Amino acid sequence: MADDALTLFLAGDVMTGRGVDAVLPHPGPPELWEELVHDAREYVGLAERVNGPVPRPVPPAWPWGDALALLDDVRPDVRIVNLETAVTGRGRHAPGKAVHYRMHPGNLPCLTAAGIDVCALANNHVLDFGPVGLTDTLDALTAAGVASVGAGRDAASAWRPARTVLAGGRGLLVFSVAAPSSGVPSTWAASPDGPGVAYLPEVSAASADALAERIRAQAGPADRVVVSVHWGSNWGYDVPAEQRAFARRLLDAGVDVLHGHSSHHPRPVEVHHGRLILYGCGDLIDDYEGISGQEAYRPELRLLWLPTLDAATGELRDLRAAPVRMRRMRLERAAPAEADWLADLLTRLGERFGVAPDGLLRLVR
Repeated sequence: MADDALTLFLAGDVMTGRGVDAVLPHPGPPELWEELVHDAREYVGLAERVNGPVPRPVPPAWPWGDALALLDDVRPDVRIVNLETAVTGRGRHAPGKAVHYRMHPGNLPCLTAAGIDVCALANNHVLDFGPVGLTDTLDALTAAGVASVGAGRDAASAWRPARTVLAGGRGLLVFSVAAPSSGVPSTWAASPDGPGVAYLPEVSAASADALAERIRAQAGPADRVVVSVHWGSNWGYDVPAEQRAFARRLLDAGVDVLHGHSSHHPRPVEVHHGRLILYGCGDLIDDYEGISGQEAYRPELRLLWLPTLDAATGELRDLRAAPVRMRRMRLERAAPAEADWLADLLTRLGERFGVAPDGLLRLVR
């Protein structure tokens, strides 16, 4: 990291459970409790029917594929993802949920292979296997040297930010929160003496102000701040007015980046008073390959978001996004026509993007 610049890698949903876990070296129990699919290996079969055989077991780095070389080229200072799965081989599946995700702790090298620094955990799958599964997740990430944020053994730990030390004595603080619009039940909220997530009962001016107050109590004047928020529906490009107001209010209160996720595809990007809002980063790693029904969104296309901030002020200097696609449960570099489609999409949604000579999407300012 140069003393005057900070480059981040931000990703939306990294869902290494279910079918992804089934092809890794240490698959957990394959049983599922879904209406139509009862074995995680069936999702591997769906992918194979579309794009050909997936070797088993694959090495831990397999799901990242070409994304690893892209990250090596950019060399981001801090790597942050929304980890949307429990890391456990134990626990009972949460009743009343249609889908459950878990990755066996033995497959955690799938995350460390990508050099992930911080996993946001405030989402609608981290408690799929109850408090036992959450505790296992926290322990596994800690043992692997990966910071977690947004879930904990009690409210104090769930709301505590992850802190990364930067050059020049600065820190990067990451806060992670979840809203009910993403499917997080209110019963998952961490309590003073019980495990759970950092839960926002509503997305409003009042909740933004309350979160900003928490941030002011934790962040020093030289620190940079990212708020990672799990919100909204799985599909659709519209961003509700209350989400826009919430994001802008946080940035006006001193937050540098709003890192939104939950949608299975990218949603609009906004630069507000020089600071970045990603309303929906889209999925990055999952086992959705071969599932039909939403082809108009091109859900096989994914983005690795790579903002560069002024380290002293937090203002956005540059925004790049590496376009990739999922094939055989592995990320590959997107074809030029696919990169063009993603750039055109983001431009239609708001801020203008182009494709640079290196194949990365770039915000045009």
